[in-house]
Amino acid sequence: MVRVLIIYASLGAGHGSAAHALAAALARLGAKPQVEDVLDYASSVVRATLTRAHHDMELSERGQQFYRLIYERSNESDIAAAFRQNRLFGLLTRPFLTRLDSLFAEARPDAVVSLHPITGYILALRRQQGRLNAPLYVVITDFLAHSSWLTPGVRRYFLASDFTRWTLERRGLAPEVLEVTGIPINLEAARPKQRAEARARRDLPVDGPVIILLGGGIEARRVRLVAEELLISDTPGVLVTVAGRNAELNQALSDLRDGPSMSLRRLGRVDYVDDLLVAGDVVITKAGGLIVSEALARRTPLVIVDPLLGHEEWNADFVAGVGAGLQLRMPEMAARATLVLLRQPERLAAMRQQAALVGFPEAALSIGRRIIEDLRPA
Repeated sequence: MVRVLIIYASLGAGHGSAAHALAAALARLGAKPQVEDVLDYASSVVRATLTRAHHDMELSERGQQFYRLIYERSNESDIAAAFRQNRLFGLLTRPFLTRLDSLFAEARPDAVVSLHPITGYILALRRQQGRLNAPLYVVITDFLAHSSWLTPGVRRYFLASDFTRWTLERRGLAPEVLEVTGIPINLEAARPKQRAEARARRDLPVDGPVIILLGGGIEARRVRLVAEELLISDTPGVLVTVAGRNAELNQALSDLRDGPSMSLRRLGRVDYVDDLLVAGDVVITKAGGLIVSEALARRTPLVIVDPLLGHEEWNADFVAGVGAGLQLRMPEMAARATLVLLRQPERLAAMRQQAALVGFPEAALSIGRRIIEDLRPA
């Protein structure tokens, strides 16, 4: 049985979700996956510091501006410079992750998969030092790849789109190590579903517009602004808000009620986002690689608001560029833009067609099959 060690960093929810989706696919294909969070092998101080820094960069305007500055200035166009920079980062992190070597010894993997830039350069350095002998794969979980993803000795990069591959080829990576598979998402996305059935399953009306507002990662006051604007409109339909684990957002929306024409369904944390994407006419969300991939897989038009400065802006640019949705810098525009889309069914249909061209519902299985195929004896 092929043993595959999948390593991510729990800085944001998407990387972990992608890791577990890939593990589920590998298990279905007969392999033995093992998923590990690299921060579990760091000291509690390092873990708390990185987690806090990531949280601040997501939620504070000053933090986002600083992140964008670092993100853009550290994006090396020269492949050799990128390798040198990422090797340096790997050397800097080594003293804080000494327990990783025992993980490799215990897991004895036939292949190792990285789903975060941090884990990529850590694993590449371990291979260069002879501490890890298994081939290294990298799954890039954004639609445009920052140079921090790039490390020497990678057997194969799995990419979100043809555009991702084109940008990496221009940087100098060999075409044979680049494979467009999509970003691994829950295997449920590959199962055919009918909109009417998904709506009935979630107690939504079979007819009429349904708007899905995934607000867990957006500032609470901005989500409330969008929701209020939709609810006071004269457009009939249902607005479904999903707050996830965001307690502040749950509180901010708690006093909202049905509007004159549009009714409200408030949800907290749910395990049926896929059903909601199938049921919805439009999804309003941020631009994390995972949620964008999930929406594209279900051909649901996206209205992207408030993307994080840096990688989420690039993801949003991709969605808008291929015609599968809109990117709005001002959340104040989100409600009106969504209502305009609902009055233009032909435009929504065109967005769905474009999403179908760039969505990969079976991405996790495609990646799993390729890894297993690579590991078969010649």
